[in-house]
Order: sequence, then structure tokens, then C-alpha cells
Amino acid sequence: MSLDSILGVFQGIQTLAQASPAMVIARIGLIVLGLLLVWLGKKGVLEPLLMIPMGLGMATVNAAVMFFDPLALHGGMGTLFVEAQAGATSDAVRNAADLMTIMQIDFLQPIYTLMFSNGLIACFVFMGIGSILDISFVMLHPFISMFLALCAELGTILVLPIAQLFGFTAKEAAAIAMVGGADGPMVLFTSLKLAPQLFVPISVVAYLYLGLTYGGYPYLIKLMVPKGIRGTPMPMESNAGTVTSGQKLAFAVILCAFLSFLFPVAAPLFFSLFLGIAIRESGIKPFQDFVSNTLLYASTLFLGLMLGILCEAGTIFSPKVLPLLLLGMLALLLSGIGGLIGGYILWFFKKGKFNPVIGIAGVSCVPSTAKVAQKVAAEANPQAMIMQYALGANISGVVTTAIIAAIYVSFLGGK
Repeated sequence: MSLDSILGVFQGIQTLAQASPAMVIARIGLIVLGLLLVWLGKKGVLEPLLMIPMGLGMATVNAAVMFFDPLALHGGMGTLFVEAQAGATSDAVRNAADLMTIMQIDFLQPIYTLMFSNGLIACFVFMGIGSILDISFVMLHPFISMFLALCAELGTILVLPIAQLFGFTAKEAAAIAMVGGADGPMVLFTSLKLAPQLFVPISVVAYLYLGLTYGGYPYLIKLMVPKGIRGTPMPMESNAGTVTSGQKLAFAVILCAFLSFLFPVAAPLFFSLFLGIAIRESGIKPFQDFVSNTLLYASTLFLGLMLGILCEAGTIFSPKVLPLLLLGMLALLLSGIGGLIGGYILWFFKKGKFNPVIGIAGVSCVPSTAKVAQKVAAEANPQAMIMQYALGANISGVVTTAIIAAIYVSFLGGK
């Protein structure tokens, strides 16, 4: 038996041997990165619910390359996981028959096509998030919460013109800028609407960085906010219990209808979020248990898994992805800075009786950035309980990010 025959059995090795040196380095690097994400998720440095399936998927898909390319899109090599371009509106993919063929072969293709690439899984995640949110503080202090949330949109606004300077079109730049909102479902939604050709790399970059905000934002806070100010205690909200479930339900329903009326292009996301809130406040426990546990965790699991599987070396190391990596990082950095500046503004006007760390929670990665704010404040002063204020900014950040996404899609979608 020849060496080629033996290697033919172990196609992962053979495809690696026949790949270019750059692709070999890329595949091995992504396998190592995937294993690192799993380890960091297990240690709690990154969000384990997302990073463990994403890391495992990333490592596996780059290891499992074989001589398989039924649509002739990848130079004869592919995997049995997902074909992201199947069914896309491009010259490379001919017709719906290709999609049906690949859906019968790739075992994750039905999930990608029917749930991921159309934004359905993003809506499920939003619904689950809504079912665990308490909007009492937002209703009691709407101006504080919304002000911080607006300040924390700095990245979604400034990166739009910056991305255009890198050569991206206005639509592509807007989709990239939405990474600054740190709202994964919103990034999926906007990139599908404005830049479907960049949907896969934008989604991967966005969620990779969203996981890193949990580990990176504490350093940004400590850099910008002195320890003495980081530990500023906040008064406990004694009248939060005065907001009844009926009032919260009415608020959610009215706000959902109002925002959907103003921005119908983002209505599916508004509806999903506020439906989750309505389920929570309706008191129908079986619905809440299902949405806040089964639906949310299952959607997050498959979301992380799909993102990892899409981290194939040929996609990630496309020439357009490196600028995406840099711009995504810049967008999240600017948004974090903007939120902290907003916190400082409130600290100034309230004469030192407001903790500026709360501003970081305006970046709408619910509830990660709120947890980051509380953790950093408690490290400086164990008596500093700021979680309810942070969650108010967090929830408002979801709304402001959705509004900006709707504005971008409305203005640029037809151009």
C-alpha cells in the first residue's frame, strides 16, 4: 500500500499537506484558537455559554477538511458541516437545487439555512433575553438609562465613516459599525439586510469580540476611572417594587408597538424582545420557564456552534476580514469609552454621587457588561452595589442599538 493510499484514509492530513503554507498556518492557528476559547470559557474568562461551543466548532471544522466540494466553490476541498454560500445570490451558486443538495449532505446546513442565515435564531435569543429582564429601573429612571445607552453608541456612529475610509461601501460600513453596539442578534440582523456578502465574517468577528468584552472591558474601566471613583456607592432603589407587573406589561406592549411603527424594518427584533418581557410579566410560568431556559440556552448553544463552524480558515483569512477585525475592535473600544464618558458626565452633574462605571453597561451586551460594571465596582468597594443601575443602562442599550440598526437599514437599505 502506497503512502498516498494511506494518506487518502486520513484526509485531514492529506488536505493539510496539499494546502498552501499560509492556509496550513491558518488552519492550525484556528484549531489552537478554538481550543483556547474552550479553555477560557471553562475558566470563566470568556462567556462559557457561547465560547465553549464556538471554540469546539472552530477547532473541529478546521481539522475536518476533506476532498469534498460538490458546488465547486473551494478548489476541491470542504467539510460535511455547512456551506455558507449555498443558496446565496451570487454567480458562484447557481440555483435552489444546489441548496437542496447541500442540505441533504451537510448535517448543520438545515440549522444554518432555516435559522441562522435568516435571523430567526437571533430573534429566539432576543426573546429569551427579554424573558429574564426586569425593566423596573428603566421605567423609574428612563433619562439616566437612555442617556448612558446613547453615549455608549459612540462606536456604532464613528466607525461608519471610518470603515468607508478603509474602502467599504456605506452598507458594509454600517453593518461593521453595528459591532460597536455589542448586540450579537442586532449584528446578525443588520449584516443580513445591508451586507449579506459579508454576513459570515461580520457575524464571526462580532461574536468573537462580544466574548472578549467580558475580559477586556475591566481593563478599560480601570484605565479611565480611578479606584476611588470606581467604588462610589449608589443608593438602593427603594421604590422599584412600586412598579407593578401590569404596568411593566403595558409599557412593553406600548413601546413595542410604538418602535415597530417608527422602525418597521426592525420590528421582528422589537417584537421578540418585548414578547419575552411580556411573557415574564404575564405570570404564565410554563411559558417563562420554556423561553428563559430551554429556548434561550438551546439558541445560544446552536448560535455558538454555528459561529465556530463558520470559522473556516478560507473564510476568516479572506483579505476583507483583517480590516473587519480591526474595525470591530475599534467599534467596541469607542462604545466602551463613550459609555464611560456618559458616566462621568452624570458623575459631574450629580456632584460625585454617581458611579461612572455604570456607563460601560450602556454597551448592550446583556447582561455581560452590567456584570462587568458590578464586578469592577465591587473590587474597589465591596459596598458598591450598582447592578440595578447597570441593568437599566444595559436594557436601554438594547433599544438604542435596535433603533440605530433600523435607521441604518432604512436609510441605506435601498441604496
